[in-house]
Amino acid sequence: MSSPPSYRVAVVQAAPVFMDRSATIDKCIQMMAEASAKGARLIAFPENFIPGYPWFFWLGSPAWAMQYMVKYHEQALVIDSADYRRLEQAAAEFKIFVSAGFTEKSNGSLYMAQTLIDDQGQTLATRRKLKPTVAERMVFGEGDGSDLQVHDSDLGRVGALCCWEHIQPLTKFAMYSQHEQLHVAAWPGFSLYNQVTQAISGDVNNAVTRTYAVEGQCFVLAPCGMVSDDVIDLLCQTDESRSLLKAGGGYARIYGPDGSQLATPLATDEEGILYADIDLDAVTLAKVAADPVGHYSRSDVTRLLFNSEARRPVADAALDDADALALVEELQSR
Repeated sequence: MSSPPSYRVAVVQAAPVFMDRSATIDKCIQMMAEASAKGARLIAFPENFIPGYPWFFWLGSPAWAMQYMVKYHEQALVIDSADYRRLEQAAAEFKIFVSAGFTEKSNGSLYMAQTLIDDQGQTLATRRKLKPTVAERMVFGEGDGSDLQVHDSDLGRVGALCCWEHIQPLTKFAMYSQHEQLHVAAWPGFSLYNQVTQAISGDVNNAVTRTYAVEGQCFVLAPCGMVSDDVIDLLCQTDESRSLLKAGGGYARIYGPDGSQLATPLATDEEGILYADIDLDAVTLAKVAADPVGHYSRSDVTRLLFNSEARRPVADAALDDADALALVEELQSR
């Protein structure tokens, strides 16, 4: 597929309207309109932006955190719902591609999800985070190999991952193997546990994001969430919790395939949109130096086994006779 050589992208640094799905979608649509007016072809939103990241599971016991879970489920976004279609309709109205992080509700389960919607309002793909991180595992289910996808579009080959999926080398290599040109690295914000560990600091994770650009020779858009004062008031009810979570935490960035920083960062407590004009020819030039799944690889020494099959808990398709016979034979051999 031929791709335009250059276009403008937009990356969001902002806080959602916490645990208010409709109001946060309103905010998304306002930012989509602003980015479109400034010539952006794509806008990227942070991890779990709709209806907000579940900070509460990092701040107390599971029993304490459960007080927020019913509302969090109620405010999660269902794919193809009326609220979800509002995002599609706005993408079509403003002629802009949208990559949005959201909490997906699927019946009784929640997932850390991302969507890619084109400028005609058509959803090209949705995906789920493969492995929620630490406290996230008490809230979210897991994705599968089908969630490691790179998609052809009018903007080139576009992919996305969430947060600490970017520190998993095999996950990254699975994405690189699909010849990604534009990558969305969505983050929830970096104002949690700042005095506890550097591992989830903005500086460390920006380094991870930048490394992805250089390793994969692709443009990386890194939208980043923030913690607003009202979230502190709601969730931080003790001196300990106030020491663990702070307001702010914005570290949005845009990187080129050579690791260059393409937009001036905002202050960590400042909401806004970063913009950059990108030229896909820069991907070609970076690949000349090092293509990790081509001329710069050594497949005779190391290779990746990648199962891209969807493995949902329930399969709707009935087994045909051959499948049924194979299943019986497998069970008998055990």
